[in-house]
Amino acid sequence: MIFFKFLIFITFVCFSNIALADNHEKKKEVVEAAKEVVNEIEEISDDEEVPLNDPFAGNEGGNSVANNIPEGESEDDMSLYNFKLTGLISGKDHSYISLTSSGGDVLTLTLGQYLGKIKFIDLRLTEAIFKKEDDSYMIIDFNNQIRLADDY
Repeated sequence: MIFFKFLIFITFVCFSNIALADNHEKKKEVVEAAKEVVNEIEEISDDEEVPLNDPFAGNEGGNSVANNIPEGESEDDMSLYNFKLTGLISGKDHSYISLTSSGGDVLTLTLGQYLGKIKFIDLRLTEAIFKKEDDSYMIIDFNNQIRLADDY
């Protein structure tokens, strides 16, 4: 963006100097100076480093628990292992959490709702607690660490 603003500014200065120039030599000097500035700008823009990954793409494929996923969980789209905890809202009457999938879709759950086969039952300041069908618990925190527990 700065490059284009600078280029427009230089073009404006060049044309205003050409219009005000008294003779052809002055016009040539201004045009040559403008060409030098444009060449310098192009050299600077060629040297800019571009990140190897898109910083706005999210953490697709960056699941920190990818190596510890149980066998049946990896195929299930609604598995907790396919989500990241992105927000908690705890109120007097209602409590909510926001989970973000690896594709960037946001899912908001309130207490008592199901995520696939697990039920969101409680939350703490930095984690959400889900109850599985076998009465064990899954706890996810903001570091995307999922741990299994017999009680919470």
